[in-house]
Amino acid sequence: MADRLYDWGPRAYRPGELLADRWLHLVGIGFALIGSAALLVLVALYGDAGAVAAVLPYMVGLNAMFICSAAYNMTKPSARREFLRRFDHAAIFLMIAGTYTPFTTRYLEGAWAIAITAVVWGIAVIGVAVKLAFPRRFERLSIGVYLGLGWILVIPLGQWFDTVEPSTAILIGIGGLLFSVGTVFHLWHRLAYQNAIWHGFVLAAALCHYAAVVRAMAFGLGSGVV
Repeated sequence: MADRLYDWGPRAYRPGELLADRWLHLVGIGFALIGSAALLVLVALYGDAGAVAAVLPYMVGLNAMFICSAAYNMTKPSARREFLRRFDHAAIFLMIAGTYTPFTTRYLEGAWAIAITAVVWGIAVIGVAVKLAFPRRFERLSIGVYLGLGWILVIPLGQWFDTVEPSTAILIGIGGLLFSVGTVFHLWHRLAYQNAIWHGFVLAAALCHYAAVVRAMAFGLGSGVV
């Protein structure tokens, strides 16, 4: 029946909602795979060895987030779906830390570069372990940790202002705001198409950060591009 409801999460979703969410995930996976290949080529051509090494964790995080999210959200309610949920939530930590890596290694110097990279990855590794070992625990706290980890970049704000190109900074900021605002829809379970809207924000934010990574690592410092 066209109006049949399915129990896929906090509430029952209609077929149209599920279809919209599936299409967003397919677009996200396509973007992650094709975008990663293009990024690697661009950085290899226009960047240096350090840039190539820095984008690898980002590529892993980007693909892990979209693939794990698709595997979980496109699986019918079952023990398998519950198992996949662990990886879906754990992959968010990989995505955040992976996204930081190109920027901290390119724009921060000395102790700041080491400290921010180490703190972000340390929290991310702990987050992954907790999500895999203790599913359905610390749900609200996890959202706060995701957001806090995403905005930890404001701590060395002075260095960012001195080194980050304006266009890159704008892309990073817009991406962060999209992720943060999208969280409202992630929690707004009664809203129609809530899950698809949330994942739409995630995709848009990921696109902004992807553009920022390309800008920074392939056409960044010394390129003359602003």
